[in-house]
Amino acid sequence: MSFPAERTRRLRRTAALRRLVSETALSAADLIQPIFVVHGSGVRRAIASMPGVAQLSVDEVLDQEIESLREVGVSAVLLFGIPAVKDAIGSENFAEDGIVQRAIRRIRERVPQTVVMTDVCCCEYTDHGHCGVLRHDEVDNDATLEILGKVALSHAAAGADVVAPSGMMDGMVQAIRSALDDGGFSSRAILSYAVKYASAFYGPFRDAADSAPSFGDRKGYQMDPANVREALREARLDVAEGADMLMVKPALAYLDVVRAVHQATDVPLVTYNVSGEYAMVKAAAERGWLDERAVVLEALTSMRRAGASAIVTYHAKDAAGWLSADSTTP
Repeated sequence: MSFPAERTRRLRRTAALRRLVSETALSAADLIQPIFVVHGSGVRRAIASMPGVAQLSVDEVLDQEIESLREVGVSAVLLFGIPAVKDAIGSENFAEDGIVQRAIRRIRERVPQTVVMTDVCCCEYTDHGHCGVLRHDEVDNDATLEILGKVALSHAAAGADVVAPSGMMDGMVQAIRSALDDGGFSSRAILSYAVKYASAFYGPFRDAADSAPSFGDRKGYQMDPANVREALREARLDVAEGADMLMVKPALAYLDVVRAVHQATDVPLVTYNVSGEYAMVKAAAERGWLDERAVVLEALTSMRRAGASAIVTYHAKDAAGWLSADSTTP
């Protein structure tokens, strides 16, 4: 059929037509809100490099954050803990009364229908800021696995639905799966940060989680941004070790990797719309340089289009509210 009989613009003429033939759907159910939990009561400590995001005490998480998320249809959270005291191995990370463990139990008591995911790493808890146990100023991969198993087990015992190892240690999924199974928590899922790049987009997160390394960097264990075939290898290894879901992090600069991992594996894929991506949008929107709502929804839709089943994003609450408003607009 030759032009002008074939006119692709016909199906773009109205908003209702565009919705009818849309190839990719984005909903509040696809979104996961990261939350930074701190000790204390009534604490809501703003994070300067991430406008609208704060470190929260457990009561604030329950009374404000979880409730407001539920109101807009976001039912999943990813918890990061800020410990009272840091040490060489991050002892609070696996303590029964650690801040994340406290938060999990309280959420389970008050809002049991919430999907509680927990970050399983060492960087927020160690006094050196690296993602594992150090030996001669290098991260000892195998010694770190034991710590990660303890952390995951303590989170599961507190009531976490999903544990999410993010340190990029070789064998971390297998170590955690064994710890959970041996501890009687074979039903708890693992979301592996299988493909986590050594990215400059993490800067604001390190302010939020107080997790910047005290020396060096994390390029010895996080991935080289130049590599994609290595990402497929990492993803396949973690699936073989027992990962129930996979993560690609960051998101926007790595949509080609999201697509490649989606096509190469058959488990649900999550991507992380990271702090630097969030901060850039916020900064430009504050200056009137772009429409925050439009840009955020476009970016999140692009992640779904690339193959993400779910998205961790600091915009989760706002995006869900915008989507709800859009669904009621004629």
